[in-house]
Amino acid sequence: MATIKYNNVGIRAISACVPKKIVYNKDLEYLIPKDEIEKTINNIGVIERRVVDDDVCASDLCYKAAMKLFEDNNIDPNSIDVLLFMSQTADYRIPATAPTLQHRLGLSIDTLCLDLSLGCSGYVFALSTAYAYASMEGVNRVLLLDGETFSKIVNKRDKVDWPLYGDGATATLIEKGDFGESTFILKSDGSGKDAVIIRDGMRNKITPESCIEKEEEDGNIRSGLEVFMDGMAVFNFAMKRVPKSIKEIMEVTGSSMEDIDWLVFHQANKFMTDFFTKKLKFDANKVPYCIQKYGNTSSTSVPLTIVSELYDKLKDGDKVVMSGFGAGLSWGTAMIQIKDCQVSPIIEY
Repeated sequence: MATIKYNNVGIRAISACVPKKIVYNKDLEYLIPKDEIEKTINNIGVIERRVVDDDVCASDLCYKAAMKLFEDNNIDPNSIDVLLFMSQTADYRIPATAPTLQHRLGLSIDTLCLDLSLGCSGYVFALSTAYAYASMEGVNRVLLLDGETFSKIVNKRDKVDWPLYGDGATATLIEKGDFGESTFILKSDGSGKDAVIIRDGMRNKITPESCIEKEEEDGNIRSGLEVFMDGMAVFNFAMKRVPKSIKEIMEVTGSSMEDIDWLVFHQANKFMTDFFTKKLKFDANKVPYCIQKYGNTSSTSVPLTIVSELYDKLKDGDKVVMSGFGAGLSWGTAMIQIKDCQVSPIIEY
């Protein structure tokens, strides 16, 4: 397994931005029978979600989150050495979005800019990448921007996906410093690539038929340019892999569940993560949730949960375990220690 340890780098600050527009799952009578709506809400745990306007992209939310981080922590844009942009909903196929954000944020042209793309495990993988850069000689500060606007790639008549996904973005500043040791376990299983997929675009070329909405075998309506998720396949994958991965990081670090102050799951659905908590025999009071307010925001859900639910609770010395899992298939678990981490109040755009 890919087990990576870092010393003397860590998270200095984190912020988040969500759209102002709220959509409520109780209003989905056009999609779900009225007598099943409450059951659906209870199962997935999503009461409401944030959705961007048509002219707003993930990079716009990331820009706002980054500016908030800069302002709250008196960060000179010229002090950023590396800018990473994690998203599956980038502005364009070409060019990469990170250089665009470098220009908008006023960062130096000497800044290394890189796009990363991965599913709901994305933040954990990208955070490891940020730690790797920050560990290098000549790099002191890495800005990790993670944003998703899945409302643009999910059909509003998809009963599986539309009640689940929301939009949001976060900014995380990683620096050198006396942060102690951080550990990451990162894994992938490409045999499950079809579990979450947009079928048309590259391997399957876009044709006029790609844009036509069709009712599929599962009864959901979507086009070839919109997300398909095999919910049961993802559920079974997560049940098999996620608790085991958390136990592995306990073994690798010589820790026990009692040593953990916060366990932050990707906000997939509440039924699933509640099951993980019980299986691990972990204190549910130490498992924060924001899925009820923001839905599943894919790769950004782990840091969004931290900003939304822990902004006034994190304290120096806290051990935080992060768990992301999803499309790829891929899953990642990280254990980090908190020191002098400034969490900004969440903002809207």
